[in-house]
Amino acid sequence: MNRPTFVEDRPLTLVNEHAHAWSPKTARSRFRAGLTGPTAGVAAGHTQANLISVPADWAYDMLLFCQRNPKPCPVLDVTDTGSWTTVLAEGADLRTDLPRYRVWRDGELVDEPTDVRAYWRDDLVTFLLGCSFTFEWALSEAGVPVRHLEQGRNVPMYVTNRQCRPAGRLHGPMVVSMRPVPPEHLAAAIRESSLLPAVHGSPVHCGDPSGLGIDDLARPDFGDRVDAEPDDIPVFWGCGVTPQAAVMASRPPFALTHAPGQMFLTDARDEQYRVA
Repeated sequence: MNRPTFVEDRPLTLVNEHAHAWSPKTARSRFRAGLTGPTAGVAAGHTQANLISVPADWAYDMLLFCQRNPKPCPVLDVTDTGSWTTVLAEGADLRTDLPRYRVWRDGELVDEPTDVRAYWRDDLVTFLLGCSFTFEWALSEAGVPVRHLEQGRNVPMYVTNRQCRPAGRLHGPMVVSMRPVPPEHLAAAIRESSLLPAVHGSPVHCGDPSGLGIDDLARPDFGDRVDAEPDDIPVFWGCGVTPQAAVMASRPPFALTHAPGQMFLTDARDEQYRVA
C-alpha cells in the first residue's frame, strides 16, 4: 500500500505543553482557529475520537466493517446523514473542530485542510471511533512510561500484514499504533488498556514486529519515530487509522478523515468507557 505523503512529512504547529489542562471546548475552539498538531495528552481525562465521513450509500458498509473489526474500529457515535454534530460534544462542529483533516477521492489523498466546510456534502455520514490516546492517562497513572509523550512526538503507526474482515465493498489491512513498554510494566499496560475496550482495549501483539509484517520500527507509516530504551518491548494496539487504509484499498469515491494523530476532542470523560 502506498503511503500518503502530505503534511505528516512537514513540520506541524505543535499543541503547547499546557494543552493537557485545556477543556475539550477550549481545545476545539483553538483547533477551529487553526491550531494543528498531534492531540496526545490534550484535555487530559477526556475521550478522543478518530473520524471518518463517507457518502450515505457507503455508510452501511462502513458500519458493518467497524462491527466486524472492533479492535481497530470501536464505534462511539454515528451521525445522521448530513449532520456535522455529535452527542459526544455539545456545540461542536465536526467540519472545523479537529486540528487537521484528510480529503480522499477514489482512494487517493487530495488535501489535508484544517477546515472541511468547502468539501462537506449533505449525503455524508460520520463515524467517530475510539482512540488509544484515551487510555494513555490510565497507563501513566499505573506507572507505565508513554515514550511519545515524553519525547513530544506523535505516536508511531504501522500498516500490518493482518487483513481486516471485509464488509461489503470495504476491505484492507489493520493499522496499529505502537508504544515501547519496559518489561516490568508490560502486565500493567495490558491490564489497564483492556479495561477500556471502547478505545481499542488490549494490545493485538507484543514483541517481534515481524509478526505483524513490520520491517522497521524506525519507519512508521504514519506518525513519528519514537526512541525506545534498550529493554523496551514494542506493544501494538489496534488503530483508528485502519479505515483510512480501507479507503486506500477499497477506493470509495469520496471520504473525509482526521489526519493521523490529530483527533476530535469529545466532552466524554475517559472513565465513562472503563468497564471495571
